[in-house]
Amino acid sequence: MGELKYPVYQPSLNGNEKKYVNECLDSTWISGKGKFIDKFEKDFAKYIGSNHAAGVCNGTVALHLALEALGIGEGDEVIVPTLTYVASVNAITYTGAKPVFVDSLESTWQIDPEDVKEKITSKTKAIICVHLYGHPCEMKSLVEICEKHGLFLVEDCAEAIGSQYDGKHVGVFGDVATFSFYGNKTITTGEGGMVTTNDETLYERIIHLKGQGLAKYREYWHDAIGYNYRMTNICAAIGLAQLERINSIIEKKIEIAKWYREEFKESNFEFHIETKNVVHSYWMCTILLPMDVDRRELKEYLLNNGIETRPMFYPVHTMPIYAQKYEKHKAAEALARRGINLPSYPGLKKTDIQEIVGYMFSYQNLKNG
Repeated sequence: MGELKYPVYQPSLNGNEKKYVNECLDSTWISGKGKFIDKFEKDFAKYIGSNHAAGVCNGTVALHLALEALGIGEGDEVIVPTLTYVASVNAITYTGAKPVFVDSLESTWQIDPEDVKEKITSKTKAIICVHLYGHPCEMKSLVEICEKHGLFLVEDCAEAIGSQYDGKHVGVFGDVATFSFYGNKTITTGEGGMVTTNDETLYERIIHLKGQGLAKYREYWHDAIGYNYRMTNICAAIGLAQLERINSIIEKKIEIAKWYREEFKESNFEFHIETKNVVHSYWMCTILLPMDVDRRELKEYLLNNGIETRPMFYPVHTMPIYAQKYEKHKAAEALARRGINLPSYPGLKKTDIQEIVGYMFSYQNLKNG
């Protein structure tokens, strides 16, 4: 393996991150209380257009908390796309509910609303839609389905900060939404997440559960089995500094996607495109490889030339922990076989993209003799 020149992702930390973290250290407010938590939550809610936001320690617990606040539990079914990161599904399992897998649309790679309709039963309580790789799901159809059947709609926006559907930021269409701020996300807090909602009662339940079920007006009195899912003031300080620069970060990521699209234009590599009425924030720049390209070989070739890539997520229904019964989800399986994530971080320049794509073409030429 050559020296790594282009990782798949690295955060951009060129703003007030150090200044705010040092302020936490100087003030000794480094744990689950402090001014940065309140400000980050308020500013984040304002940024996406939601009434309420609650900071948590990562994106997975954000999902778990959202489902718990909705009262999802034993005997319930939650519909979820199989083409997602495993955390979307694990969070359902944590509650005791059963995940029900659905296929994806070949066009956008997002949850297929028609397959959702097929999978609804008397036990279905909620649908989790995942805005995969930053492209919004078909929210109009999903909202209509949930209204018709009396279901909760949970938006997993872990990969979609900055993504919009019909002029609104994702995360405001469902009953509750979750975000992730892991180190490879569009904005980061190192580890961290957020739960957002427009529903005040739901917000109060989220706050109650994330802080050990502490009673609102009585100190050290716990009236529910809760969790320690709080975000630290240090994480919030980093997040706030990132949020101050979010527009420029997203603009750069969209520009990087445009450069990739231009480079792949005359080739048989298929770049992830956006549909009408959406803003695709391109958390990851992802392509589908031609059928005759061996992904493992290509990955190795690129790595030997200092370029890190990673495969698209494997459909969760194919993993041993969730494969107890045999299922087929054709679109998701076909996409996952051919999908690959390319370096997508904001520090990339146009010449970097040209070099990365150039190595992909040179591999193809070598194979084609």
